[in-house]
Amino acid sequence: MKRGFSFFQSIYFKIPMLFIFILLISFQFIGVFFIDQLQSQSVTTFKETWNTQSNFLINNVRPILESSGDPNQTTTIELQLTQTLATFTADEATKIQILDNEGYVRAINQSGLANTVGQRVDNDNALAVITSRQAYAQEYHDYVRNNRSYLLIRPVMSQDNNQLLGVVMVEASMNNIYNQTRSVMVIFVQSAIVAIGVAFVIALFLSQAITNPIEQIRQQAMRISDGIYNYPATVNGKDELGELANTVNELAIKVKDGQESIESERQRLDGILRHMTDGVIGTDRRGNVLLINERALELLSIHQQDALGISIIELLGIQQTHRIKELLAGEKEVMIEREDDTILKGEISIIRRETGFVTGLVCVLTDVTEQEKTDRERREFVSNVSHELRTPLTSVKSYTEALADGAWQDENIAPQFIEVIQSETNRMIRMIGNLLDLSKIDGGQIKPQMELIDFKRIVNHIVDRFEFTLDSQEKKYTIKRQFTPREIYLEIDQDRMTQVIDNIMSNAIKYSPDGGEVIVKIVDNPHTVVLSISDEGLGIPQKDLPHLFERFYRVDKARSRDQGGTGLGLAISKEVIELHGGKIWVESKENQGSTFFVELPYEPFELEFSDEEGWDEA
Repeated sequence: MKRGFSFFQSIYFKIPMLFIFILLISFQFIGVFFIDQLQSQSVTTFKETWNTQSNFLINNVRPILESSGDPNQTTTIELQLTQTLATFTADEATKIQILDNEGYVRAINQSGLANTVGQRVDNDNALAVITSRQAYAQEYHDYVRNNRSYLLIRPVMSQDNNQLLGVVMVEASMNNIYNQTRSVMVIFVQSAIVAIGVAFVIALFLSQAITNPIEQIRQQAMRISDGIYNYPATVNGKDELGELANTVNELAIKVKDGQESIESERQRLDGILRHMTDGVIGTDRRGNVLLINERALELLSIHQQDALGISIIELLGIQQTHRIKELLAGEKEVMIEREDDTILKGEISIIRRETGFVTGLVCVLTDVTEQEKTDRERREFVSNVSHELRTPLTSVKSYTEALADGAWQDENIAPQFIEVIQSETNRMIRMIGNLLDLSKIDGGQIKPQMELIDFKRIVNHIVDRFEFTLDSQEKKYTIKRQFTPREIYLEIDQDRMTQVIDNIMSNAIKYSPDGGEVIVKIVDNPHTVVLSISDEGLGIPQKDLPHLFERFYRVDKARSRDQGGTGLGLAISKEVIELHGGKIWVESKENQGSTFFVELPYEPFELEFSDEEGWDEA
């Protein structure tokens, strides 16, 4: 941003110009008043002077005109009048004429106009004075000759009988007065120009003394606006500008502290928003997104540049069910089901000032997919438990009611009823035991008792047990073993692992056809051991494979219940294997049997004894 300005826009220039402007106005008023007064005073003095001189002249020519009654003395009188005018001091530009009482010129002071003596004057003003016997004075301006004159006509009265003896007519040039006034005005203007020039230079120095501190303060203010606080304004002085500079310096320190505090809070807020497990979205009062943290971008699968500026209802995809006005009316909670099967919960609150003015919205996004899944599984679990317990309880109730009605007296039926009641009761006991095991595993109450065990020996022991009961089974089957030749020692919980393998073997035998074959394999890899148990049963449909290890899930529910299954065995097996750091899965095709795999972590080693560390002999 351009912060400078031209010299003519600066205070450094404006202060001298203001000073000069004031001087010009002052000189103008003073000059006009002074010149006007000088000219007026000069004109007045000029007129008063001629009035005085005309009185003096009248007193000198009165005796001469009183003696002009003798016609023989006309020449002598004119000569006396001319001599009197000759002794009268006047410049060449002033014309003085003496007229008799009939208007004839008797004398004139300018020799060039001597031929007018004896002629009647052609001045109407002079004739009017002769008639009215009243003095006449007038200033007039000859624009053609550019000449200003003062015309003074005064009657000469006798002292005895107050008769008109003649007229004294003076035409005095006033050019000298106006020329002097003009000269004075020129001198005044020249002096004013010099004074203004000197004043301008002085004003520049004064302006610099004033504007330098202001410039220092301005530079400091610009540095503050740019975030630079380490260069205080240096102004020497105890006046208002010095106090202002100190105030600005103190302001810079406070702004710096405030900025550092704000920046610290901003970084802290950014850190909190960045590491929050919930998404946060902030909007303006129109609902347009102003702020969104990384977690919200991740939950909504959108880039920041695409999210900023758009409406929050569009960003959340709720424009079909909600309006901005509804969100601004109060707190809202919205559930958002996305195309990727994730479920988001948005808690939208209003941001208000202390005055109650709504400035925007804040939305906290939480991924509740797992929570909703857990709630759904809990509901399904409760429903399944209720259903699984209701069936045997219904059977037990039916048979006990039959026995209570007298069936216990029938020696053929009573034992069968009692056997069914015992079977259903045992099934419920097994189910409750399995539920307790799952509950303990979920609650972290079961910790596997790890010990180094010969894994092949454990598997052989379980397989031997199933082969031992082969002759007592109604269904015939064959068990084949395919074990690695290596010694396999694993850190496992023997009882829990036996429970898992026993469950898988039991399922393989249950669902194998009569005369079928069950294959048990142990394969060792560099870091894992894989146990697989295969059968030749009906297999498992592909749609059921992802759900096989869920609680109470059965592929064939009727057949499973008939064989005493609880639907929890594989779920428990999965939890136990995961406690051992392994994994369990199944591969199956319909009508081609199934294969269950158990993979456990394994680090191969050999048991060696050196000669020095042999057995102690007694």
